[in-house]
Amino acid sequence: MPHAEVDRVCLQVHVALDAMRRGMGNFNAAQTLCQVMILTGLLAEAGYGDATFEQMRDAESILSAAFDRGRDSDVWALDEEGFRQFATIVATYDYQMQRAPLAAIADASDRLERFRAGESFEQVARKRA
Repeated sequence: MPHAEVDRVCLQVHVALDAMRRGMGNFNAAQTLCQVMILTGLLAEAGYGDATFEQMRDAESILSAAFDRGRDSDVWALDEEGFRQFATIVATYDYQMQRAPLAAIADASDRLERFRAGESFEQVARKRA
């Protein structure tokens, strides 16, 4: 991936994380972090970077609470622990964007899009096999 494109994509993610840390986030910022969380997990599964199942499960819970809070009170934020968890994920994502081949990133992005379209991760995995 061209360096300028990696920088542009990663900057958007860092802006979303910072907005959520400052309590100035919105649905789009939370959605960006959700997509990054999933892509990070998929790329780690493909051998690019480290992400554990427990880390992703905890991050999913943190983000689910942020979505609930945002919908209920229009406060889109991460607490300090949530910020630390997602800062680690974003750092891994940055590494992956710099190191993973474009084909691996494209495959993970395609899997994310199919998941967003309603397919389960199990269905997506079966199609890869």
